Amino acid sequence: MAVVGWTLAAAEQGELWRRWKAGEPVRSISHALGRPYHLLYHLIRIRGGVAPVAPRRSSRALSLPDREEISRGLSAHRSIRQIASRIGKAASSVSREIRRNGGAKRYRATQAEAVFWRRARRPKPCLLAQHPRLRREVIRGLRRCWSPQQIARRLTEEFPDDQTMRVSHETIYRSLFIQSRGVLKKQLLGHLRRNRTSRRTRNVQVPAQARLAIQGLSIRERPAEAEDRAVPGHWEGDLICGKHNSYIATLVERHSRFVMLVKVANKDTLTVTAALAKKMRKLPAELRRSLTWDRGTELTAHKQFTLASDMQVYFCDPQSPWQRGSNENTNGLLRQYFPKGTDLAVHSQARLNFVANELNQRPRETLRFRTPAEKLAASVASTG
Repeated sequence: MAVVGWTLAAAEQGELWRRWKAGEPVRSISHALGRPYHLLYHLIRIRGGVAPVAPRRSSRALSLPDREEISRGLSAHRSIRQIASRIGKAASSVSREIRRNGGAKRYRATQAEAVFWRRARRPKPCLLAQHPRLRREVIRGLRRCWSPQQIARRLTEEFPDDQTMRVSHETIYRSLFIQSRGVLKKQLLGHLRRNRTSRRTRNVQVPAQARLAIQGLSIRERPAEAEDRAVPGHWEGDLICGKHNSYIATLVERHSRFVMLVKVANKDTLTVTAALAKKMRKLPAELRRSLTWDRGTELTAHKQFTLASDMQVYFCDPQSPWQRGSNENTNGLLRQYFPKGTDLAVHSQARLNFVANELNQRPRETLRFRTPAEKLAASVASTG
């Protein structure tokens, strides 16, 4: 079997990328192929986790059997027209093939085939390399911590009549991860939501352990208007944890996905409920309808919160984080700003407000690529 690039046979390369796309670890792939771990890791890393496109031969191009027939025909001293007739190609095509591969006396089928595939690998200029204005808009979006998909869809909103301002999210990812393209700087990887340097199949997440149940209204008793997100003012909340028992309270409005962050000194229920009530009282009454929380003990004093904010609290079922899906998703986004294992107490409320504003200015696919701030403002204006 012919060996191609990086000492891996073509079949082995195909198996490597098939297993990688299926989510198999590099160590496991190494054992399966019997190849060194560092070799496979380097192959994947240099490609940014993106499988190379398999080369394809046009139906009009000469095949290896065609070239072998040309070689045999030349050895038998047949004319170019006779050879062309035998392989079903134009005489001009056969003549050009012979001329570009050393002439009749030096023509060899295998060498001509190898030259064909080398010519076929001529790289095309990347879309972002061809359009500097488009590249600048992509870089601007990345620096605002927008995802490639958000950038791609937002461009269609901001430049509806300019077809040159179109790029797929996959092109942005590839330009980031495949640094050999030389289009987007490696430093921009730090603005992606997850700290990765290559494309990777998402693994199934293990459900979080149930927290201690507390007394309160079940999510099943929540009004229908909160369930279908038809009316603004219904919120989901949680705490994200950091080093040295530090916490930040996160609040997400279900209708618009608008985010608010609250600095809390500790996890004590009186501290948390007082901080939440103070934040909520700044909102107009039509945006204070309900709050859905998990079964954490930090909201044991939820009745005091309800009295202070005029908002009813509902609690999720145990081991059911998907019942606060908007909040769970937002907490994942926030880890880009507040990584796990870091001290959250060092961040001021002003910093939290800045981060919340960044999230509220991001276009969201679920909002048809409007921003949460735009969606909430339109909802408040309509209800007003």
